[in-house]
Amino acid sequence: MIIASSEYDQDKKGEALKSQRFQMLADIAQELSGEVVFPTYFDAVLRLRKVLHDPEQSIANIARAVAVEPLISAKLLHLANSVAFNPDGRVLVDLKSAITRLGLNAVRTAALSIVMTQLMRAKGMAEFSEITHSLWEHSINSAAAANIVARRMTRQNPDEAMLAGLIHDLGAFYMLYRATQYEELRHRPDSVRYLIIQWHESIGVSLLNALGLPEEIVEATIDHDHVRPTPTSIRNLTDIIYVANMLSGGHFEWLMQDKPETPSEMSLLEEKYGHLRPEIEALATEMRSSFA
Repeated sequence: MIIASSEYDQDKKGEALKSQRFQMLADIAQELSGEVVFPTYFDAVLRLRKVLHDPEQSIANIARAVAVEPLISAKLLHLANSVAFNPDGRVLVDLKSAITRLGLNAVRTAALSIVMTQLMRAKGMAEFSEITHSLWEHSINSAAAANIVARRMTRQNPDEAMLAGLIHDLGAFYMLYRATQYEELRHRPDSVRYLIIQWHESIGVSLLNALGLPEEIVEATIDHDHVRPTPTSIRNLTDIIYVANMLSGGHFEWLMQDKPETPSEMSLLEEKYGHLRPEIEALATEMRSSFA
C-alpha cells in the first residue's frame, strides 16, 4: 500500500532512468536466490532493538514487539520451521507458536542479528521515509484486519492470518530498499512508486518463497491488490488477506488515487465486512502501542 501519484508519468522518461529500472529488476531477480535482509520501517526496528536488549522482557512481550515488524516476523517463522528447530517436520504457520518453539534466547539472538543488519543497510532510505511509514501503517492495519476477519468470519487460525496480513506487502519494502542502490532512482520517489505498483506483488511472492515462508501464506498474498468479486463467505487464507487488504485501503492507495469513481465491488465489500472496522482499529492501535 503506497499512495499512487498521477505525476509520475514525466518522471518515467529518459533512457538513463529506464536503464536503472531494468537493472534494479534484474538485480532483484539475482539477489532473491541468496540471503535477503533489508530495512523495513526504521523507527519500529530501533524500538524493537531496545526491547530485545532488555533481559527482563518475557516471551509474550517480545512476541508482541516482533509482531509489528514484517521481515523479522517472516524470518523467525522460517527459522522455527528449519531442520535445526523442527526435526519432526511439523510446520508452524503463526508467530506465537514459532517464538515458543525457538525459545527466548534464540529469538533474541536471531532478531537482534536481523535488526542490526537492517540498521546497517538503512543508509539512503531518507528519501523514502514517508513511503515506508505509510507502508508500515498499512501493514499493521492489514494484519489487524486479517486477524479480526479470521476470528469473526471463519475457523481459520487468526494468528496465521495476522502474520500473513503483516507481510503481504513485504515485496514493496524490499523494492524500496533496492531503489536506494541506484542514483537515478534514489531522488525520484514517484518513479519508485510506479515500479512498486507494477511489480511489488510478483516480487513479493518470490521474496516470501526465498525467505522460506509456508506455501499457504505465500499463495494468500498473490494478486492481493487486484479487485475481484467480493467473497460471499470467507473460505480460506487467500480470501482473508484480500478482504483485509481492501478494508485497509490497499486497492485505493495503490491504484485508484486518480480515478473518481468507487468500483462497485469495493462498495459491496464495505457493505459486507465494514462492520468489523471498530474491532480492526482497536487491534491495530493495540499493536502500535506495543512500542509506545
